[in-house]
Amino acid sequence: MQFSRFPEKEMSPNPGSGQITQLVNKWIPSSGSILPACDNSAMEPNNPKMKKSVGLVSGIALIVGTMIGSGVFISPKGVLEGTGSIGFCLIIWAACGMVSTLGALSYAELGTSIPRSGGEHAYLMYIFGSGTRRIGTLVAFLYDWVGIFILRPVMFSVMTLSLGTYLVKPFFPTCTEPPDLPVKLFTILASSFLAAINMYSVKMATMLQNITTVTKLVAISVITIGGLYTICSGQTEYISDGFQGTRKDPSLMAIAFYNGLWAYDGWNNLNFITEELKNPEKNLPRAIMLGIPLVTFAYVCANVGFFAVMSREEILLSRAVAVGWADSMLGVMAWIMPVFVVLSCLGSANGVMFATGRLCFASARDGHFPTILSYIHVKRLTPVPSIAFTLLMSILVIIPSDLTTLIDFYGFCIWLAYGVTVFALLVLRYTEPKLSRPYKVPIFVPIFVLLMSIYLVISPIIQTGRLTFFYAILFIFSGVFVYFPFIYFGRKIPQLEHVYRFLQILFEVVPPKNHND
Repeated sequence: MQFSRFPEKEMSPNPGSGQITQLVNKWIPSSGSILPACDNSAMEPNNPKMKKSVGLVSGIALIVGTMIGSGVFISPKGVLEGTGSIGFCLIIWAACGMVSTLGALSYAELGTSIPRSGGEHAYLMYIFGSGTRRIGTLVAFLYDWVGIFILRPVMFSVMTLSLGTYLVKPFFPTCTEPPDLPVKLFTILASSFLAAINMYSVKMATMLQNITTVTKLVAISVITIGGLYTICSGQTEYISDGFQGTRKDPSLMAIAFYNGLWAYDGWNNLNFITEELKNPEKNLPRAIMLGIPLVTFAYVCANVGFFAVMSREEILLSRAVAVGWADSMLGVMAWIMPVFVVLSCLGSANGVMFATGRLCFASARDGHFPTILSYIHVKRLTPVPSIAFTLLMSILVIIPSDLTTLIDFYGFCIWLAYGVTVFALLVLRYTEPKLSRPYKVPIFVPIFVLLMSIYLVISPIIQTGRLTFFYAILFIFSGVFVYFPFIYFGRKIPQLEHVYRFLQILFEVVPPKNHND
């Protein structure tokens, strides 16, 4: 697929609407393929591309702000249900942090060795899809297929639904649970607000992430200090239970681990924006080594705060542990905790939207989805079409009433993706031993993460036998029926260039500069 030349003199820093239409007309693809490969060879060196605007602090904020979401404030009871005791519960929270850190360090080697945006997509494409190994792109495509249609929209939707629930709840004080319709309307509005910010400015999106990250840490500090105050006051009847009641059922322990890892998920988000990260060779591993231990420490401290103030029975019965804690501890100031929860969900959802837009962008740039999704705004240099597509998919996930099945689906698929990606790291060590690796993780780390991912994929199938995981496998392999006709054999849909023309003018976007420049 070829693009017309883009004369240098027509690319002004801030083109007007008439110029934009002219520019778009010069960038209409000559092919109507639904899934064309984006040939950047004809692009001029000064064509637009996304800027390196994310520094170390913003990178840490993206990791911390995405990981600390609604889970630790709303329902940490899942880990307690699986462990049965306070002591073992705290161990599981710390162990989940360790697993997440080791996984993220493995990804840090990939991110510094293959400095491309798109996370797993970029790494799988480089390792399995280069040279004559064209069929290897199937692996990357299947990840894109599940990631863009299920994994990322589900993660975003769960966070925004929690946000919508807490926004609506004050308007229905007599209801145990607010009605679904207003919750989903507020959720869609909040999702659209976050999408608009990410379309408008990378700087504004990272600023929002930094602010909400600070509010999350303040909220956890309030919970921790309140718990320590309670302990220092001599009220230790709850937390002194220690390991009393520890359960020995392996299936329940696995459920506890799943719940803990769900709260930690998002540790790989910085890998999706490597091309926008300043000095990624140093800042990517630094952000990981500072951000994830900070989250682990925060989670353990928050749980100590909960256990110091609330009994196990109260935590297991509560649908919103942080709110119950605030009612017991803060009195008339209890209203502040729902505000913190809303801000926490807002920040987490913003981080997911920021990263998911880049996954969609990178997948389209490599020809796995329509290339219009890889275009960026001519003035703001943001991936507007990919963010709009991410918003659309998230809304389609929000509309169904039952997200429980999708969350199970998510847990199974995401650890399958992590396992394949870490396996790819081991393959890269063998196939390209001389590849420049600014950061190199000890070999036992990816091996351990691979074994953990195998356990977390197989364990729920053996222990529960639910059809959810069978459906997950079916959905993953359904991508094969899209890959072969539209990507491998290059089937085309006629007249698609007219749709491209309309969308380019609507979004004011053009193809990005070659990522290798």
